[in-house]
Amino acid sequence: MAKVELKKPVVNEISAAIKDAQSVVLVDHRGLTVEQDTELRRQLREAGITYKVYKNTMMNFAFKGTDCESLTTYLAGPSAMAVSKDDATAPARVLCKFAKTAEALEIKGGIVEGVVYDAKGIENVSKIPSREELLSKLLGSIQSPITNFARVMKQLADKGGASESAAEESAAAPVAEEAPAAEAEAPAAEAEAPAAEAAAPAEE
Repeated sequence: MAKVELKKPVVNEISAAIKDAQSVVLVDHRGLTVEQDTELRRQLREAGITYKVYKNTMMNFAFKGTDCESLTTYLAGPSAMAVSKDDATAPARVLCKFAKTAEALEIKGGIVEGVVYDAKGIENVSKIPSREELLSKLLGSIQSPITNFARVMKQLADKGGASESAAEESAAAPVAEEAPAAEAEAPAAEAEAPAAEAAAPAEE
């Protein structure tokens, strides 16, 4: 079987991987321990990122005529390719974070949404929040005014309840004060009775 025929399946695999990809990042994985490599693959897999080591010649063939063609300048030395079709910043974010604890992992460069970045550029891309984080912050900013409004309304309702209670107490107070006035009239009536008794003998 000709070498070209042997290469074709691998080239087709790479082509399928980068087709409609949001981002492709190349790294040099030399120096990673087995444990580190296993952990890196796990993190990438959980983030929905395809990660595989390919020969530079295979990637060179597959990149030609695509947006990734500019990445051929980074195909020097052993290369692994991380691809995401959903989250454009995911490969850069996971790889750069992992590289902080595994210095052997070298970021070569990549392409994010059609724009080519060198290692420094990929590091800057890694600082961009994920889509989920952005949506979460947006939802939080939308809910915040609603939450504040509800809090204010509750405070007003609580204050209103207190005012109504005070008003009820004020309304009841005059009724209680009228009682002594009624009691004051009673002695006056009693005082008139002796006066009437005193006048009775005079008539005899």
